[in-house]
Amino acid sequence: MKAIVVTALGGPEVLQVKDHPIPDPGANQVLIRVVATSVNFADVKARQGRYHGAGQPPFIPGLDAVGVVERVGADVTGLRAGMRVAAFPAGGSYAEFVLADEQLVFPLPDALSWEMAAALPTVGLTAYKLLYDVAQLRAGETVLVHAAAGGVGTTAVQLARILGAGQVFGTVGSPAKVALARSLGADGVVDYTQESFSERIQEWTQSRGVDVILDSVGGTVSEESLRCLAPFGRLVHFGQSSGSGGRITVSDLHASCRAVLGYSLGTARRTRPQTLHPAAETVLGLAAEGRLVMQVGRRYALHEAAEAQRWLESRQSTGKIVLEVGGGVDF
Repeated sequence: MKAIVVTALGGPEVLQVKDHPIPDPGANQVLIRVVATSVNFADVKARQGRYHGAGQPPFIPGLDAVGVVERVGADVTGLRAGMRVAAFPAGGSYAEFVLADEQLVFPLPDALSWEMAAALPTVGLTAYKLLYDVAQLRAGETVLVHAAAGGVGTTAVQLARILGAGQVFGTVGSPAKVALARSLGADGVVDYTQESFSERIQEWTQSRGVDVILDSVGGTVSEESLRCLAPFGRLVHFGQSSGSGGRITVSDLHASCRAVLGYSLGTARRTRPQTLHPAAETVLGLAAEGRLVMQVGRRYALHEAAEAQRWLESRQSTGKIVLEVGGGVDF
């Protein structure tokens, strides 16, 4: 089979197409013929040697895949050859075939297209877990989504609306991204390169602030977020695309009853995979019904993985980037 391999730590040029043997599933594993996979910032960080849990080269990057079950291990129940599935593979997803533990394989609804399914696993489950389980969003509360034009951001804006948020705001990094976030249901969108988002949020909320903030940026964005977090609000941190961590002073928390929370889908996959099934069932169902529309910004062929990652790193991308692998399916 063909696979994309990180041959050394470095820039996109280290991503090379290599031949690999098709793996055999273990007793509790599923072999999947991949139709498509998505590109995530975690893939870029792994290639650079900055992602927690990533191995040393050579390795196959990628977090998720959608495809068709080819074979199942002897002890696998509930999954069979020929099923359409989404999965979090054990050894990277930029490949024509992948292995996944049965607990990390999720059947796809018949009504869900391959393109929508390919964009969904990582960002869909992340956004839902952040809002529903970690922040415990309640009906009528206000939400601020940083990087609202990205993969998780475009999904979270929609899910916040679906889960009953009263108002949803977003931040983006360029004027061109404002319209996209608004089109998905954001009541107000701030280009943080042009003005202070905390001041604008305070203006929009009559100085009350927002109840929930989803922060994948870190650094000064995390610090500024506290300036517009309402009493009893929850700041949920799930990444630091800025490359640095923000400083939080504990005295800013207890008197206001505010909380700073963290979440990693990667940690959940490794240590509590059973917690992902309710989220997967919900978001896959919402997407199949058309209530949640995954935003696919660009599609590339598998052998164009380096170019796909370059586009993601350019900070010009919106929504999800999808790699078409094929798998014998008309995508």
